Amino acid sequence: MLVERSTVYAFFLELFHIGLYKRTQGRITRQVTFVAAAVGVAAGLWQLHGVLGTGLMNWPGNWLAYWNRLGFFAIGRDETVELIVRRGMHHGLPFLLLLLGWWAAYRLVNLPSFADFLIAVEAEMNKVSWPTRGELYRSSIVVLVTIFALAAVLFGFDFFWQSVFSWLKIL
Repeated sequence: MLVERSTVYAFFLELFHIGLYKRTQGRITRQVTFVAAAVGVAAGLWQLHGVLGTGLMNWPGNWLAYWNRLGFFAIGRDETVELIVRRGMHHGLPFLLLLLGWWAAYRLVNLPSFADFLIAVEAEMNKVSWPTRGELYRSSIVVLVTIFALAAVLFGFDFFWQSVFSWLKIL
């Protein structure tokens, strides 16, 4: 009996490949998708770096002493080694996860099912008739004028109701 492979299973298999899937097709959407995923991973790991920098000393209990009791490392006995381990956790762990996250994002855009989707998206985007620069400028002006007009109307309503409620001594 043939077992159908799941998408997650296919992704984990794809992580260990180096080649590109249909390398000449859908390049722009793949590149933009990769950059978006890479920026998301980097932003999350920048946050982790900050948390590890401020909160690593305040982890529940003294985690270095806990590791020493378990016999994993003899790092808490020497302040220099302890400092190296703390800095390694602070800088090294986020950097390692950053590299792994970028590799996963790179492989994700080459996953056959996802790459075919991105190729189809780029093909559809090439079919669209995009506006000229003049049309884009005029449309942007209309949108901006409408936004400011709505803001002015809302300000007027707010001012009116504030005056009414102040006159009624509710505010």
